[in-house]
Amino acid sequence: MINKPLKIGFLASANGSSARAIVAAIAAGQLDAQARLLVSNNRSAAALAFAAEAGVPALCIPTQADAEVADARLAEEMAAHGVELIVLSGYLRQLGSKTLARYAGRVLNIHPGPLPTFGGHGMYGRRVHEAVIAAGVAESGICIHLVDEEYDRGPVLARRGVPVAHRDTAEALEARVTALEPEFYVETLRQIAEGAIILA
Repeated sequence: MINKPLKIGFLASANGSSARAIVAAIAAGQLDAQARLLVSNNRSAAALAFAAEAGVPALCIPTQADAEVADARLAEEMAAHGVELIVLSGYLRQLGSKTLARYAGRVLNIHPGPLPTFGGHGMYGRRVHEAVIAAGVAESGICIHLVDEEYDRGPVLARRGVPVAHRDTAEALEARVTALEPEFYVETLRQIAEGAIILA
């Protein structure tokens, strides 16, 4: 059972758009949660500057030099800051075994296409939308799922359909999906906080 308020840690590699929306919802009293820590693997990530401005503790933990050391530090820092739920907001690294073990069933990711069909290794960003267009399906969608050791394999907690328009381009579909993602993340976290979505 997740305790309220949700004690959230964020992982972001670039802008952290969803993290920004979630922090704004917390500040506005629209989400019963606390932003405990934001971590990036990229020193120049705009998300780090945002966190500093918003008063959210922030750290850069580079992963390239030694992924295992970075994984251990990430798990330790999240725990030290009282994080109970980790939210990925454009984090472009696979999580390590220590973080996944400590936060099993407590790491959320948002994926810009239907899972499992349009997920897996290498399926991120515009590649997902290109694959959706190429498949000729009538509807794409956004999935929020639990993270495990395999890309995009964890159980899906929430889905939102996004129609594919006639003669749609990957760029146009990407723009529509991207615009919906932050609000959908907030809505899903609200459902977790209210008990409508149960994390085992």
